Amino acid sequence: MFFNLRNFFSITNLSKNSKHLVRQFWCRQPALMNVHLKGRDLLTLQNYTADELKYLLWMASDLKQRIKHKGEYLPLMQGKSLAMIFEKRSTRTRLSTETGFALLGGHPCFLTTQDIHLGTNESLTDTARVLSSMTNAILARVYNHTDLDLMAKEATIPVINGLSNSYHPLQILADYLTLQEHYGGLNGLTVTWIGDGNNVLNSIMMSAAKLGMHLHIATPKGFEPDLRVTKITEQFSEEYGTKLLLTTDPLEAANGANVLVTDTWISMGQEKEKKERLKAFQGYQITMQTAKSAASNWTFLHCLPRKPEEVDDEVFYSPHSLVFQEAENRKWTIMAVMVSLLTDYSPELQKPTF
Repeated sequence: MFFNLRNFFSITNLSKNSKHLVRQFWCRQPALMNVHLKGRDLLTLQNYTADELKYLLWMASDLKQRIKHKGEYLPLMQGKSLAMIFEKRSTRTRLSTETGFALLGGHPCFLTTQDIHLGTNESLTDTARVLSSMTNAILARVYNHTDLDLMAKEATIPVINGLSNSYHPLQILADYLTLQEHYGGLNGLTVTWIGDGNNVLNSIMMSAAKLGMHLHIATPKGFEPDLRVTKITEQFSEEYGTKLLLTTDPLEAANGANVLVTDTWISMGQEKEKKERLKAFQGYQITMQTAKSAASNWTFLHCLPRKPEEVDDEVFYSPHSLVFQEAENRKWTIMAVMVSLLTDYSPELQKPTF
């Protein structure tokens, strides 16, 4: 029987301190990397365990090392095709997926709502079943997360969330790979989010504690993260012994932070709210003044595209900014997801210390 620490905590009446001691003992044991992701969907990081997240990051590091740095050719997707459904425009998600899948020897098929009958002349159910018979996986960038849930239910092949109104898991994997490369590990880092309670934040909240990261969140009143997501995050924070702070004060959130993160204040589909949102987010721009409250080794992340009101040029183009390394890592993490969900390949690179 596989020992699951989370299940153990749920059936035992241990104090928070006792749970922390058990976790410390368990984490000293040899890492369990008996991870099997082949055939899974990736709609949210909520349903991925700490070991599974680490495995995906390990896989991304392995592929980046072998393909980019060693110049190897790994045709792991040879003979496979990928349906890429995009209801929204995209730069990084499209390029990272299309070039990454092709680099692995596969055939990516880019499909917009102008190219296929998605939800217009054909139901999502029918589309999912047709694509399942012709391709090996579906990556979908959609407005409504419920469409992904339905697609995953009806498809017989893996469905991957390329972005929805609820989550953006591929972005967060790229963020974690970037921080792993920069700091040499993730455990113990304090990540500070300053901005909107949006889909990118939701994905951080569903995963940071599992990797031992503390999370500070500053959002304006009325723009807090979803209450359901917050409750789950509080549970994860208690389970994994990390700190969680929610505030409306950006400087309070930035205090002691290793990583400062923000995103657009006006997501696609929210353009009519621009005036109201710009007013609500006054004082939330990340500047060097914000960084004075952070740790001396602070870094900055932004999933792009970036607007100056969110972060000024001095921070965005500073040596502390990892945004372009972060953007590139979208490619290696999406490749890691594809390889993990579609093949039996295992990383050859030594497992990193997380």
